[in-house]
Amino acid sequence: MKDNSQLLWQPSAEAIAATQVDEFRRRVNEQHQLNLDDYAELYQWSVDDREAFWMALWDYTGVQASHKGDVVLARDTMPGAEWFPEARLNFAENLLRFRDDKPALVERLENGNRRQLSYTELYSRVERLAAALADQGVSAEDRVAGFMPNVIDTVVAMLATTSLGAIWTSCSPDFGINGVFDRFGQVEPKILFASEGYFYNGKVIDSLPRLREIIARIDSIEKLVVVPVARSQEATTQALAAESLDKAVLLQNFETAAPQRELAFVQTEFNHPLYIMYSSGTTGVPKCIVHGVGGTLLQHLKEHRLHCDLRREDVLFYFTTCGWMMWNWLVSGLACGTTLVLFDGSPFSPEASNLWDMVDEEGISVFGTSAKYIAALEKSGCKPRESHKLEKLRAVLSTGSPLAHEGFRYVYRDIKAELCLSSISGGTDIVSCFALGNPALPVYAGELQCRGLGMAVEVWNDDGQPVTAEKGELVCAKSFPCMPIAFWNDPDGAKYHGAYFENWPGVWAHGDYAEITEHDGVVIYGRSDAVLNPGGVRIGTAEIYRQVEKVEEILDSICIGQPWHDDVRVVLFVVLREGVVLDEALIQKIRSTVRANTTPRHVPAKVIPVADIPRTISGKIVELAVRNVVQGKPVKNKEALANPEALSLFENLSALAED
Repeated sequence: MKDNSQLLWQPSAEAIAATQVDEFRRRVNEQHQLNLDDYAELYQWSVDDREAFWMALWDYTGVQASHKGDVVLARDTMPGAEWFPEARLNFAENLLRFRDDKPALVERLENGNRRQLSYTELYSRVERLAAALADQGVSAEDRVAGFMPNVIDTVVAMLATTSLGAIWTSCSPDFGINGVFDRFGQVEPKILFASEGYFYNGKVIDSLPRLREIIARIDSIEKLVVVPVARSQEATTQALAAESLDKAVLLQNFETAAPQRELAFVQTEFNHPLYIMYSSGTTGVPKCIVHGVGGTLLQHLKEHRLHCDLRREDVLFYFTTCGWMMWNWLVSGLACGTTLVLFDGSPFSPEASNLWDMVDEEGISVFGTSAKYIAALEKSGCKPRESHKLEKLRAVLSTGSPLAHEGFRYVYRDIKAELCLSSISGGTDIVSCFALGNPALPVYAGELQCRGLGMAVEVWNDDGQPVTAEKGELVCAKSFPCMPIAFWNDPDGAKYHGAYFENWPGVWAHGDYAEITEHDGVVIYGRSDAVLNPGGVRIGTAEIYRQVEKVEEILDSICIGQPWHDDVRVVLFVVLREGVVLDEALIQKIRSTVRANTTPRHVPAKVIPVADIPRTISGKIVELAVRNVVQGKPVKNKEALANPEALSLFENLSALAED
């Protein structure tokens, strides 16, 4: 347990007092005649008196609304809670509340191209595009889709769509045709925004062949708005003519053909649909998760302002695609008046220092990425602390999978010692976090700093009892505003109920295997459905990955439980560094590293080399898919994978039949 209590960073008393979360605590004390001394007491109050908390947050963050109402929570059930039933507001209006010359969006592409828009220019761009969408007949609850890279035009299209009360949904352009159809085919968009191509890993990827097929297969699409990204506008025009894409129009022509119209923000109910997002789809057709306007806005304002301390002077970056919920989280930073940096391409092209060059050049203060990226950066030998200034960098955020203790130590040792490293965890299901960071709290290796304000997050044992310093199921015991309002095409709510409420009726079971620590932090050990069970003892896969990452010869790994002689044995697959051979000495090194820091039950019975590991398009390893292949079961939806061909590496492995 020594590693679990290693303190890596602590804010000073002066720094704590200067944070927005501490300012909020003091304001709550004043307004409610309370004496909350610290974050722990503020958190407890926020879940004990949720109505007072969410109303206080609304006021503190200055939510723009034509009507707020006096009722905070009309029906307190899960699912079906009714938050702010009298409120009327618009999501885009809250993200466009600033109108000045401060940069709102900076776009950086892998090939070196750079563009930026001020807040004034962004408002004008949204106004023009909203007029074009309205002229095309788009109105409240119509779906508008983006098959787009992470560029300025994608953000403009989302804001124009939501200003009209319509629903935005997106996939990144690296999705295969079936992956796109499995998503957009279910929700039937009226308009599709798509780039004609994009840059990745030194290559130009052409999207036009897939666009032709998408238009042919999804009848609901009335107009395909093509956005030049990888070609000039002239070249795109020629390509469209050559391809004779049905229903296609260039973005510029789409905008100029519409009559001018002043930007008006359609006021909707708090639970009006805003986004349709998608589960990974590795176990079947993706679930279409509908998120509401008010819940998404309030939750993101809370996380940005109170948990990240975002201010107007900040520059926020998150390495993400438009097919991952972190894109939706990132763009909400506009509501804080922050400058957002949008990057599209490979983070290691042309070299590992690519994103850190950008940190210096753009003055990024909050840098978000995935645990996978941090691990790969360390393996590459990159030490930004030695090669870059990083003067304005004050926070690093990590999500996508648990960040290992070694990843924490790498950030403080080789990136920057004086910053707040926040591992965060939540998901597409809530388009936000259950546990995350806090600039007013210390950072301990391997721990998420705290549970999110207003979120009654607990860890339950098998008997449904909350436990501390003990592993169990992560649940949310009380309703919260950013729960999905529904699943699309789920009229009786059966899919929605089955996804979160089957284990404990009325309690959200998130599917993470976790622990609340003695510091009141959170450790995530992996997905509950991927937990290993050798000898009847539950083991989170992250516990094993953490140890394997210490072995220099290993680039990547994935482990599963394989049924074996009336028990389960741990099987570890490893990707080796170039030139490394998995001999008996290396296998013993791996096993002894795991055994020395865990228990004998964690030690893999088999260690098998593979050339690649299958991942979702958002970069998460797919343990269940590998387990199914090993057991000879079908994998239902390979289109959800970035590299589906990697699954074949796990078929018919003779080593898996050996004792």
